[in-house]
Amino acid sequence: MNLEFSAEDIAFRDEVRQFFATKYPQDVIAKNEAFVELSKDDYVRAQKALHARGWAGPNWPVEYGGTGWSHTQRYIFFKEMGASGAPWVSPFGLMMVAPVIYTFGTTEQKERFLPDILASNVWWCQGYSEPGAGSDLAALRTSAVRDGDHYVVNGAKMWTTYAQYADWMFCLVRTDASGRKQQGITFLLFPMDSPGITVRPIITVDGTHEVNEVIFDNLRVPVENRVGEEGKGWDYAKYLLTHERTMVADVGRSRHNVERIKKIAAAERTKSGALIDDELFRRRLVDLEVELDALEYTELRLLSEIETGGAPGAESSILKIKGAEIQQAITEFLLEIAGNKALPFVRDRMHPDWDGAPVGPDYAGMAAPRYFNFRKASIYGGTNEIQKNIIAKAVLGL
Repeated sequence: MNLEFSAEDIAFRDEVRQFFATKYPQDVIAKNEAFVELSKDDYVRAQKALHARGWAGPNWPVEYGGTGWSHTQRYIFFKEMGASGAPWVSPFGLMMVAPVIYTFGTTEQKERFLPDILASNVWWCQGYSEPGAGSDLAALRTSAVRDGDHYVVNGAKMWTTYAQYADWMFCLVRTDASGRKQQGITFLLFPMDSPGITVRPIITVDGTHEVNEVIFDNLRVPVENRVGEEGKGWDYAKYLLTHERTMVADVGRSRHNVERIKKIAAAERTKSGALIDDELFRRRLVDLEVELDALEYTELRLLSEIETGGAPGAESSILKIKGAEIQQAITEFLLEIAGNKALPFVRDRMHPDWDGAPVGPDYAGMAAPRYFNFRKASIYGGTNEIQKNIIAKAVLGL
């Protein structure tokens, strides 16, 4: 196992670092660093800057417009992106549905959808979870009944991120309920302005409108919008979820946030001096950094295995669990540092046009909502409890 970067990898790292410092929209980075709520336009502009550089599809095959990067280069890219303060790209099109389309889709579907996804001309959302099917996704009940050259879809999806912005949805539906629950699931694509779709906002405890409930009432979807075979959607969903779980590790962004905590703690004063000099605080922070180091080396070991012909399996579940736990620990640190300064939360302060009086330092104003928002990290992509079951079965043989 080789965990050392080559000279070419180091040169690539410097190139990526320079791009995010000079060619990427700096106003988007500034807003993200100030905890200002980003608009759809902010995300699209940022993704189009990556597309202009030829870097929008780091995980895509070259024949569909991808970069042709090695797994190590992808790791470096995402690490440097996180370290720059740039926001995470909206993953639903570029990193989730696109791999399913270019792996299992028809030639016509690839030609129709992939160019617009790569250029961020179309915004996608994911129709997976339902009111009664979250962790147990195979229990989904949204039905799709064949009617000539269409499917008629009825049911509901829950916790659908950015459905209010989306142009298209990729969706799991049940086309056959006669067999095992993992069977009879089909993968469909459809535009969100189709008749029969209602989007209802869900305001989360941090005050944001990020997720939604989506209702389907006799929605008609052309059969040509089915990806792969009817009834094989569970296989495609598992393929997609492996991509999602690996992304959750997000080591670069977590390192960036740990460094921010250090700077904040150096500026915060206690009766005995700077908070960063408190022995107990430093010990806890070191423990967190050790966990982050372990996560990074686990990811590097996986990359080394992939580079020599291996494939990710239960390792993606390990990365998902530890990545989520570390991200949550970082928000807990920030909330504890802010203390009572985190109490006067003004929701409008997150808006880019906010011009009211300051309510404590920037980090304190966002400490509580970020803490609450990141409770979801242990749920999306498959709950941490489900990932532990996967590890117990695939790694420990239990």
